[in-house]
Amino acid sequence: MSNIEYLTFEQVDPKNLMDIVNEDSLRAHLIHHPYFDITSIQTWIEDKIETDALRGCRIRVVSIDGALAGWCGIQPDENGFEIAIVISQKFWGAGIPIFKTLQCWAGELGHKEVLFHLLDTRREYKALAKMATKVCRTQLLGRSFTTYYFSVGQQNA
Repeated sequence: MSNIEYLTFEQVDPKNLMDIVNEDSLRAHLIHHPYFDITSIQTWIEDKIETDALRGCRIRVVSIDGALAGWCGIQPDENGFEIAIVISQKFWGAGIPIFKTLQCWAGELGHKEVLFHLLDTRREYKALAKMATKVCRTQLLGRSFTTYYFSVGQQNA
């Protein structure tokens, strides 16, 4: 996993992305929602493209060594802006370099702070907690999350 590329959604076949976001191992760590079909993935992609166009946002598809891996980005949430990393289980080792890229993007976009929400299916990560300015339990869409707050530009990652 040496070459990570960030593609726009227009550069990707929706069917290939649908196959990844429908993986059960990935869905286990996301808010429950119906499996995507070709119509719903198109709608979801259009929503991500619209969000990407908003000030302070950047959302991309992740390709690792030429293989589609998932998506990531900076998007609005109820408390400001959150970073999201949603990648296929076979690429989970790439989370740290993707996270570092998102932190760089946050600085480029002028953010002072970004949040990272991990669903309660994930353990608390000591490395993330050490870098965070604050860690707390939050409720979003009826589920419990561990939320990490990061000051942008002051990471020791």
